[in-house]
Amino acid sequence: MGKRIGLYPGTFDPLTLGHLDIIKRAIKLVDHLVIGVATNASKMPMFSLEERLEILRHECAPLASEGRATISAEKFETLLIKFAERVGASVIVRGLRAVSDFEYEFQMVGMNQRLNPQIETVFLMADPRHQAIASRLVKEIAMLDGDVSAFLSPYVADLLVKRCAERNS
Repeated sequence: MGKRIGLYPGTFDPLTLGHLDIIKRAIKLVDHLVIGVATNASKMPMFSLEERLEILRHECAPLASEGRATISAEKFETLLIKFAERVGASVIVRGLRAVSDFEYEFQMVGMNQRLNPQIETVFLMADPRHQAIASRLVKEIAMLDGDVSAFLSPYVADLLVKRCAERNS
């Protein structure tokens, strides 16, 4: 049997503890996890694509060194299923926080299944401690000088606070 490659796509702006929880659990299921960082300019990212890739690489380095799976972070600007095919993924990993996530993800799975029935989608429920974390809300809290330390690693929290200070000045 070949190497099982998983793909965890998202914008990761910023990378939250919820994202890291899904990554930690996904590497138990695959030999190699590709974290696909979408460009999605419509979400008005706080961090550039290159900054998000660097943040992911920094935060995932300790996880990859645990020996469970290798991890890479790559940008993608194409249809998710095309990117999955390009990286050789047999599974797409998605995190779920609430029923509203499921409705959207359910539609995506149906479309992806039609585009390539060989690639499965696996849903991982967010740890209850992280279910309320949404990058959009974390950015809003930070922009209004709120404490984001409960939602982000210290490294990412520091970067976000600095970025918000730059934007607010």
